[in-house]
Amino acid sequence: QLQLRESGGGSVQAGGSLRLSCAASGRTFSSSVLAWFRQAPGKEREFVAVVNWNGFYTEYADSVKGRFTISRDNAKTTVSLQMNSLKFEDTAVYYCSADNSLSEVKKGGRYWGQGTQVTVSS
Repeated sequence: QLQLRESGGGSVQAGGSLRLSCAASGRTFSSSVLAWFRQAPGKEREFVAVVNWNGFYTEYADSVKGRFTISRDNAKTTVSLQMNSLKFEDTAVYYCSADNSLSEVKKGGRYWGQGTQVTVSS
């Protein structure tokens, strides 16, 4: 079992930066694959980024590649998403998710946080 809680959302102008954090509690954090997803109004949820259990492998959606960076701290049981050069189209509710495998978490993992709103004004 994992409990996930996101924080760090807010409002920012286009070109600005935000850093999202997801705090986790549960015994399986260090072995879990962690991902960020987002859902904009009227759109389906979409994959943003994923990091494997030791942080050595990361993968990004094409829309955020080069602008967003996912990282994790197993000692602090957190996963973060540094978002730079934000665009209006990055506006969405951002969720962190966790599961046991890369393939499963990219489809939408077993565990989810409640989400945090990111609003980018143009």
